[in-house]
Amino acid sequence: MNIASVAVTSQVQPQDAVSLVMLRKQLDQQQANAAQLLAALPPPAPAPDPTATVGGRIDTYA
Repeated sequence: MNIASVAVTSQVQPQDAVSLVMLRKQLDQQQANAAQLLAALPPPAPAPDPTATVGGRIDTYA
């Protein structure tokens, strides 16, 4: 650990503020990218009709 950087707190505070602003911008950008990816997904396939006669029974005897 560098003692000089710990001893001078006036230099650490502005850097922390800049780091927080940059982190917030990155998080906002990632959120926007995720929203675009979710919007680009195709709609889900409709569920099969439970009253349909095709595929409702399986012949396990054969």
